Amino acid sequence: MKVELRHVTKAFGAHRVLDDVSFEAEFSHALALIGPSGGGKSTLLRLLAGLDRPDSGRIVVDGRELGDSEESLRLYRRTVGTVFQAYNLFPHLSARENVVLPLVAVHGLSRAEALRRADDVLDRFQLADHANKQPGLLSGGQRQRVAIARALAIEPELLLFDEPTSALDPEMTAEVLDVIAELRELGKPILLVTHEMGFARQSADLVAFVADGGIRECAPAETFFTSPSTPETKRFLDKILKY
Repeated sequence: MKVELRHVTKAFGAHRVLDDVSFEAEFSHALALIGPSGGGKSTLLRLLAGLDRPDSGRIVVDGRELGDSEESLRLYRRTVGTVFQAYNLFPHLSARENVVLPLVAVHGLSRAEALRRADDVLDRFQLADHANKQPGLLSGGQRQRVAIARALAIEPELLLFDEPTSALDPEMTAEVLDVIAELRELGKPILLVTHEMGFARQSADLVAFVADGGIRECAPAETFFTSPSTPETKRFLDKILKY
């Protein structure tokens, strides 16, 4: 999987969240984006997911340039599975129906095929016994696993995770990280925004440091954590790894 940004800028009002960012990374399994809050990680992920458009610049994912039209972005989004920190599940639908709905409404599958896929992925993530429960009856870890199952059910070319464990306690965090590690071993390319440094170091091929509107450094995980090449990255790691 190859990700390319060419002079990408994204602003909200007067604030440039991403400022003329050029970047290129090729990875087999996982690319982790880390950095301080407000540094641009989630905005970058939303651009790569085709959920937002840059104000200027070009984005190319695995040789496919993301177009400006809503139609081209809609077709691209069909190839990407995205999981958010807030789950984004429909509260009035069961776990199974949360997986089925996009398969039928967005991807045009028959209900029978959508149900088959939903049951397959829910069973894979030990959720078969909870398939008929609404999200409010599930734990945080279970809700996040339903969100991951929904993203995987569309058989995406790329999976994107935006801080999927930030709202979870340590036990549930470990539960969700185990699922992501399993997906990595299955060979599904993953792009992950995370504050879990140990997981990034263990599971990512590459780690990129996003701060102050740009990508300040990108390196293989072990090199990134042991020998950061920029002062900004070193200061960040010294602070967060202190304890």
